[in-house]
Amino acid sequence: MIRHIVFFTVPDRANLEEVRSGLSILTAIPHARLLEIGANVKTDQLGTDVDLVVYGEFDDEAALAAYKAHPNYQRSIERVRPLREMRIAADYETKAAVREPI
Repeated sequence: MIRHIVFFTVPDRANLEEVRSGLSILTAIPHARLLEIGANVKTDQLGTDVDLVVYGEFDDEAALAAYKAHPNYQRSIERVRPLREMRIAADYETKAAVREPI
């Protein structure tokens, strides 16, 4: 499984919901096992720079590539890029199963 995590900063707070809305377009792409868009709750005193996070889980690299090739991915970029500042992405492979709550 591939985990895909992307961090965004939005310098103008007035644009925060517009960026979140633009990122939400990604949730309609069918190739992810799980895709979430969340606001950083900023509870870590050293981690307050990031405003929004995209977290996705994909079966494999092919599924992640198909996600990035989907037209909604480009639509999201077109809406978000002019309004965001930093974008940091990381993908990593894991064999760990997601644990179910007790």
